[in-house]
Amino acid sequence: TVITNLFSAIPKMGNSIVALLWGGDCVCDATLKRFFALHFLMPFILLVLLLAHLGFLHTTGSSNPLGIDISHETAPFYPYYLYKDLLGIGWYTVILFAISMFFPDLFSDPENFIRADPMKTPLHIQPEW
Repeated sequence: TVITNLFSAIPKMGNSIVALLWGGDCVCDATLKRFFALHFLMPFILLVLLLAHLGFLHTTGSSNPLGIDISHETAPFYPYYLYKDLLGIGWYTVILFAISMFFPDLFSDPENFIRADPMKTPLHIQPEW
């Protein structure tokens, strides 16, 4: 509610934007469904944009802000940078696979492995006062 109410600070149309985001007069089931769908789809949208960006970069090449033509001194994107990108993606995939398959508890908290004792409260659980 607090974050979506920030849009109400926009003059003249802020309240309309908030009502559109909420799907009504208050935060309700429609709001939660919209934001869940947004959070689910956003990584896929970003992946498509990333692939489109890499595709355009590989076909047209990059430029410099000065406009100086140094194309005779550069290596072409295909095949050199394509192979370099695929090699990097491959190494990241191998490392992620190795960690998740052979060392699944590498980044876990050591307290997760302490045997539970129903008669003793863990030390890290303390009252607020």
